[in-house]
Amino acid sequence: MHPTPSVVLHDVTFSWPDGGTPVAGVSGAFSRGRTGLVGDNGSGKSTLLALVAGRLVPSSGTISVSGTVDHLPQRLTLATGTTVAELLGVRAAVDAVRAIADGDVRPELFDAVGDAWDVEERAVAALGAAGLPASDGVLDRPVGTLSGGEAMLVAVTGVRLRGADVALLDEPTNNLDRGARERLHELVRTWRGTLVVVSHDRELLELVDETAELRDGSLTTYGGTYSEHERWVAVQQEAARQALRDAEQVLRRERRQRIEAEERIAHSQRQGRKDVANRRYVKAVVHDRRNSAEKSQAARRGQAAGKEAAARAAVEAAGRALRDDDRIVVDLPDPEVPAGRRLAELRGADGRQIVVAGPQRVALTGPNGAGKTTLLERLLAGPSDAGRLLTDRVGYLPQRLDVLDDGDSVLDAVRAGAPHVPPGELRARLARFLVRGDQVDRPVATLSGGERFRVALARLLLADPPAQLLVLDEPTNNLDLASADRLVEALAAYRGALLVVSHDRAFLDRLGITMELHLGRGTGVAVLG
Repeated sequence: MHPTPSVVLHDVTFSWPDGGTPVAGVSGAFSRGRTGLVGDNGSGKSTLLALVAGRLVPSSGTISVSGTVDHLPQRLTLATGTTVAELLGVRAAVDAVRAIADGDVRPELFDAVGDAWDVEERAVAALGAAGLPASDGVLDRPVGTLSGGEAMLVAVTGVRLRGADVALLDEPTNNLDRGARERLHELVRTWRGTLVVVSHDRELLELVDETAELRDGSLTTYGGTYSEHERWVAVQQEAARQALRDAEQVLRRERRQRIEAEERIAHSQRQGRKDVANRRYVKAVVHDRRNSAEKSQAARRGQAAGKEAAARAAVEAAGRALRDDDRIVVDLPDPEVPAGRRLAELRGADGRQIVVAGPQRVALTGPNGAGKTTLLERLLAGPSDAGRLLTDRVGYLPQRLDVLDDGDSVLDAVRAGAPHVPPGELRARLARFLVRGDQVDRPVATLSGGERFRVALARLLLADPPAQLLVLDEPTNNLDLASADRLVEALAAYRGALLVVSHDRAFLDRLGITMELHLGRGTGVAVLG
């Protein structure tokens, strides 16, 4: 639909100082228009966007970009000390306009403003159009005072406001409620220029012009939406399975024919030995017959072995075309929570106590900005008007994933939750979360969003002793679809209690929620069911 490439990658490789190589020999292009970039967690999608944006420098290979680039990273919500104006990218211009209004006439201030004398008004108007609070002073609010969904919408609005030629969005629908997702979808639907978006949001991926998949170091672009890509992959995989069956059948035939050839050769050799023993022929004739037979046998052996080797190579080639993707394996230990054991109390809108007991599944829902994350943090901090915990064995997965210290290694970060588990056993358990080999010793700061999430999840779920109450704030963020399935299966079998914040209705339905608590803006918690 948009054949002109805006981004061209040629044999691009990137390695971290510790030797980890998330991107290896990638070649491909992103065309003008909207592209959905998909791939399993850890396949290098976030690293690839950072390379295109110039935030990282390739170890080898080249990247060509037509025009300016704007990049919205997956982990922007960790920067809680920045302001709304900084997320929008208008901080310098806003400060310059304000300083000039106060009488400061330094030339550099006028350079910072340029023609954008109405920058503050336009920024506030853009926030309002995106459904965000547009009150006085909103540009100076710290990001930490916004919900995760509000922060993401502010950041996407900033990318749209700045109008770069190439925009790169990494998981922009994380933490967004239904209304916010619809507003973001509309932004994407009407996007002008080149947009590359990494997402696991199926609805968003239906709005793109083409789908690119990063897999095993190869970037392949397909025309059409994600569902069209899935159908194409399904057809290709069925063809690959048939090719594998055919190749295996040929291999069995060639193996059988080689064995039959060996049996004929063995029979011929036995007959030759009998002829010598019986002195049936003169010695010269025997030698001639033996030499001729050996040459013929060697030729037959070589021909049969060659055909079998070729058939085996065909099987291996057909097998490589089949997808055999690794998925996280979550096997939760039994926290030994008696049924009905009270683990937490929340305060309802009418002042009554709402009890969370084992093995209940409780969902906390509500729009962005209603205070769901704040309520969880107050509950975990100690008794308050939000409620109180009745067990000290609580595992918490925060939305911002800021429980991990960037300076720690992955192993040290996970050991903090299980200090008595031997390192070797922890390494084995981390492998079930697809964190293996040298990855275990990498600094947390070098992890992609999906890798960081899996490490935070591993730290939570591998805790020793196991948590009796799991408090999860948007747990499906950053997980590929198949890994989210494995998480649902594990949580559904978990015998402790769950308190889950999520905007993913399908995820909540699959968990078997026993009680839903709705938090409206300024209305407190209300029991829905």
